[in-house]
Amino acid sequence: MLTEKQSGFMRLAIEQSRIGMEQGHGGPFGCVIVKDGEVLVATHNKVLSKNDPTAHAEIVAIREACQILDDFQLTGCEIYASCEPCPMCMGAIYWARPDRVFFAANRSDAADAGFDDSFIYEELELEYPDRKIPFVHCLTPAAGEVFQEWKMKEDKTRY
Repeated sequence: MLTEKQSGFMRLAIEQSRIGMEQGHGGPFGCVIVKDGEVLVATHNKVLSKNDPTAHAEIVAIREACQILDDFQLTGCEIYASCEPCPMCMGAIYWARPDRVFFAANRSDAADAGFDDSFIYEELELEYPDRKIPFVHCLTPAAGEVFQEWKMKEDKTRY
């Protein structure tokens, strides 16, 4: 159950989803990132306005929040998304490491509105050449050398 304040953050995310949709920025998705009980970022999907297929509400919000915090992680933050994050956004969320994610609509609601990402989950289970966009695994030794160099690097920042 959400507190009254958390419900307000979720309503703001839903309001952002409507704003982005009505202004033609993209689909009806909004996101709010909160730290210490205060809104850091409230934004929406910008796929169409930025001609960027990665400009989902959560990705836009994570980028903006990380700039504000001058950090590549969202430690101590909560994410409020108007819809269950897609696989891309979920990956970004895990890399950003917020404390918690709240969402309103779920992936079935999104699919019913024409935003069905179930094919991505299915593609991940397929062998590389069997995917709709074939993936080709190559030059492993050369890439492996760089990973070996990274492992030996003493001044690296882990993330």
